[in-house]
Amino acid sequence: MILSELNWLAILVAFVAFFVIGAIWFAPKTFYPLWVKAMGNDPQKSPNAHGMALTFGLTAVGALVQVIATAIVIHFVSAATGPVGPLGGAVTGLLLGVGIAAASSLSHRLFGGQSLRVWIIEVGGDVVSLTVAGLILGAFG
Repeated sequence: MILSELNWLAILVAFVAFFVIGAIWFAPKTFYPLWVKAMGNDPQKSPNAHGMALTFGLTAVGALVQVIATAIVIHFVSAATGPVGPLGGAVTGLLLGVGIAAASSLSHRLFGGQSLRVWIIEVGGDVVSLTVAGLILGAFG
């Protein structure tokens, strides 16, 4: 089975990096105030209606799924072409971020009535996180 062939230490390190990047990306001193305003909410009040434990828990699950999927793609690329290394891993993460995460969420945001600014802020963090996760996964080989 493919999951047994993955480097789980690399996945753990990439997951932590992914989660930390997300925390920095949406910190009060970075993009959070711009994002909340672009969403049409008051930056002093949290727009979270689901509770922080559920939000962080599901965010962590989503991040882990993305990192595992990136690891699987890198595994298949490595099997076909040889080791990808850090640069190849970063490019793989970048392509997954732009080609799948960003592209698929664009219509959801626009048809959902959000601005292009909301989409740029949200997917910017996803693209950076996937690129760094890919770099880490590629570096672990």
